Amino acid sequence: MFIFAEMAEIKETYRTIERISEGIYKEKGSKFLAFAIPVSSIDEVKCILEDYRKKYYDARHVCYAYRIGIENEEIRYNDDGEPSGTAGKPIYGQILSKDVTNVLIVVVRYFGGVKLGTGGLTSAYKDASADALNNNTIVEKVVQNIYKISFSYEKMNDVLHVIKSENIEVAERNFDNDCVMKCLVAKAKTESFLKKIADIAKIID
Repeated sequence: MFIFAEMAEIKETYRTIERISEGIYKEKGSKFLAFAIPVSSIDEVKCILEDYRKKYYDARHVCYAYRIGIENEEIRYNDDGEPSGTAGKPIYGQILSKDVTNVLIVVVRYFGGVKLGTGGLTSAYKDASADALNNNTIVEKVVQNIYKISFSYEKMNDVLHVIKSENIEVAERNFDNDCVMKCLVAKAKTESFLKKIADIAKIID
């Protein structure tokens, strides 16, 4: 008997960045190095931030903002000791301006000896982040729903036929006592995929 359960259902496409890119802004001796990084989880963000803090251990500030998720986004920004609202928010503002998600922007500041004031800092973090994003490529990706199906070995050929005909990506396979597959299905193909899976269950069972 087939078992299929929808794990997620969200909008069909989303915008994100293609790769890691860099930007820079200089003002009165201070240097702001910006890095736009594609990410997919908060754990990944934590590892990346730890790496950047180690790499730029001699910098005065390592500020950041991120947005992760398609509908119920995880959002956070951090000033890392800069005056409140002068670093994290303007960085995050650039993520919003490009309407991208699954993105982390890190801005490393080397202090030049002259204070920039709150307005100067806000502009610097904004411009550095914008430069990093402008040096990247915005891509639109298809949202994939995740389904797990379980079936007996006898039904393997029928299941593989559906997966092939619908061009479904299989993320995981487990062939122990029963066969279990985790399938990534584009939202536009969901109805057709589930109907064919259910039809097979009815025919064979």
